[in-house]
Amino acid sequence: MKYSQLFIKTTKDDPKDETAVSAINLLKAGFIYKEMAGVYSFLPLGKRVLDKIVGIIREEMNELGGQELALTALQNPENWEKTGRISDEKIDVWFKTELKNGAELPLGCTHEEPVTAMMSKFINSYKDLPVAVYQFQTKFRNELRAKNGILRMREFLMKDLYSFSKSEEEHEAFYEEAVAAYLRVFDRLGIGEFTFRTFADGGAFSEFSDEFQVVCEAGEDTIYIDKEKGIALNEEVYKDEIIDKLGLDKSKLEQAHASEVGNTFNLGARFSKALDCNFTDENGEVQSCVMGCYGIGPGRTMGVIAELMSDDKGLVWPKQIAPFHVYMVSIGDKEEVIEQASKLYEDFTAAGVEVLWDDRDTSAGNKFHDADLMGIPVRLVVSGRLNEKDEVEFKLRKSEETENLKTSEVLGKVTEIIKN
Repeated sequence: MKYSQLFIKTTKDDPKDETAVSAINLLKAGFIYKEMAGVYSFLPLGKRVLDKIVGIIREEMNELGGQELALTALQNPENWEKTGRISDEKIDVWFKTELKNGAELPLGCTHEEPVTAMMSKFINSYKDLPVAVYQFQTKFRNELRAKNGILRMREFLMKDLYSFSKSEEEHEAFYEEAVAAYLRVFDRLGIGEFTFRTFADGGAFSEFSDEFQVVCEAGEDTIYIDKEKGIALNEEVYKDEIIDKLGLDKSKLEQAHASEVGNTFNLGARFSKALDCNFTDENGEVQSCVMGCYGIGPGRTMGVIAELMSDDKGLVWPKQIAPFHVYMVSIGDKEEVIEQASKLYEDFTAAGVEVLWDDRDTSAGNKFHDADLMGIPVRLVVSGRLNEKDEVEFKLRKSEETENLKTSEVLGKVTEIIKN
């Protein structure tokens, strides 16, 4: 991609109505656009990052055995009436819409009811189980205080997976596999060392749940971490009996602010019984499916990564989710400089290296500013002075390490960084 063709506008000024580092940098760098409080559009650079996060999650969900589908955002209120969750007292973040005939329809804030009602038509025998389905879909939640940019939104993308099993034992085995898959996701996204499986209240879903909390100063949650065991408790369940139940030593627990990027719930047969999602077992008896649900917020995860991986110049993306691998700056309009940059651009493209070529007619300072602000892992500079030596300036955004390389060495160096 050439900068001159990219739909983007960066700014040097901090947005006045944002306080989170992630929101400030994502807006300044032209990754997102604020429609209103809690509602953000993802612009081309932001969409590239979001898609890469989604791609990593999708790979792990497929490896887990999940099958992807797409459920509706508009939901049948009859299913919610059967589970007793249709009222605002049960689900306090509802958005609901009204049809022309006056009928009220919920907008999906979660999908336990519709997926269970659907699966009741497809599951008949124990031979149909276990099965797990998942989706990436926009959710709508009427948050009282949407804040911190894309860390807490009213409209957001969610990956939600639902599992259906024959027994508690079968469910528990899958549940732990799902937890392991989640931890792999966060490792692959570059935040594994900051992420803790956290024991928490189950809210409207179950008695207890597992949250995946990332230690982050902008986080709204308070957790207590046992770093030796790699697990934590949410403040809401920080009680002596829970600590003892988990076999933790209270004196070793460290308090921290954190942001929840994922969660998993043991649902039992609560929804399957209410919505007749049953199967006939090996003995010919009718049983209710044992269920679990598993969510990750790709947008919020992107926000948390931006919060953790920023400095005073802007964003610092991990290479696996950066919008491009290389930000190439060409300085001046000499024919030999343009030829050198064009050749590198073609070589990178042919090798599958994603490069953003800043070909604008603007100052080198503006180009360097945007390179730092966008946080692309590698910056290359092509100039007349360097061209005379057949060299390119190579700089890593994360470490600020700079060196001059022969033009013939650049592709190999970048490819090695991307692969390793």
